[in-house]
Amino acid sequence: VQLQAFGGGLVQAGGSLRLSCAASGSIRTINDMGWYRQAPGKQRELIGKITSGGITNYADSVKGRFTISRDNAKKTVYLQMNSLKPEDTAVYYCNADLVTLTRKGWQSNNYWGQGTLVTVSS
Repeated sequence: VQLQAFGGGLVQAGGSLRLSCAASGSIRTINDMGWYRQAPGKQRELIGKITSGGITNYADSVKGRFTISRDNAKKTVYLQMNSLKPEDTAVYYCNADLVTLTRKGWQSNNYWGQGTLVTVSS
């Protein structure tokens, strides 16, 4: 089971970028999915989450600029980032609560994607 994130890159301030993160493997249920980021020299912080029913919540720093959505059929979560600022520069990580098949049967565990770098130039 893995989460794989795509879409990072270099963008100018004021621009937009869309990240995606796909889950793969023996997955029975995908519960909450979310995005975190970690800027250089700072702790990882929560950007926002989306429930299996599509309810979202966001950190104050990104409200009104970032949108999280998901496609349950594709097992994918998205992060649409608009009006990007240099302070949004960070490695972005996806995260998901998955019910997956393990040696002990179906179990709920939390998984992280590998991270994708977003750089916003001024």
